[in-house]
Amino acid sequence: MATYVLVHGAWHGGWCWHRIVARLQRASHRVMAPDLLSLGIDGTPPGLVTLRAWTDQIAAVAESGDQPIVLVGHSRGGIVLSEVAERMPERIRVLVYVTAFLLEDGRSLVDSVAEQPESLVPPAMTVADDHQTATLRDDAIREAFYGRCSDDDVALARSLLKPEPLAPLATPVRTTAARFGRVPRVYVECTADRAITHAAQRHMQSTLPCAQRVTLESDHSPFFCCPDELAAVLLQL
Repeated sequence: MATYVLVHGAWHGGWCWHRIVARLQRASHRVMAPDLLSLGIDGTPPGLVTLRAWTDQIAAVAESGDQPIVLVGHSRGGIVLSEVAERMPERIRVLVYVTAFLLEDGRSLVDSVAEQPESLVPPAMTVADDHQTATLRDDAIREAFYGRCSDDDVALARSLLKPEPLAPLATPVRTTAARFGRVPRVYVECTADRAITHAAQRHMQSTLPCAQRVTLESDHSPFFCCPDELAAVLLQL
């Protein structure tokens, strides 16, 4: 039995992994898909959220078991994966970046997004008056995130997305070859992604090569549009 910890992306919550959780549990694995602070059903005020706070949260989950975990991150969740791996490489069996931000030391998610002019997300973002959170225009959500998903999945997601805290997105990731660099990495790329384009995914992989690459014919949300394929990848690890 393996232990999987699934870290969701921006605006989402642990709810987005429900099909993957079910498939991994049916294979007798332990699975945790927490809501990051201020997202999902967590009520932490977004102004209190930092990248370090998210890292503390997932590090505590990683420490709760008795064996190294398979740490999986989607989209923005990638920056949390890298920070946790830097802090506790001995607690992680493998890092799995699912069309996720895989950033070099000293770079922030904002830096990376600025280099992706074809992404549909930045033009659709609306920053709150207090500059603590951002939301997405409703008319852009499907095309950006769920282009190949069912109407039911899109309706569910629209009802559950929450404002994304902005401070972690502007915080540089800090990693070293001696710690983060010693944890095996797998990248699951999604060829029809309009949020983090396939070209952007390949660029990140060329900068920080992974031990394994898996390609899915998927939009930005493989946990919805091809859960069997994504679960199979995770089970093979």
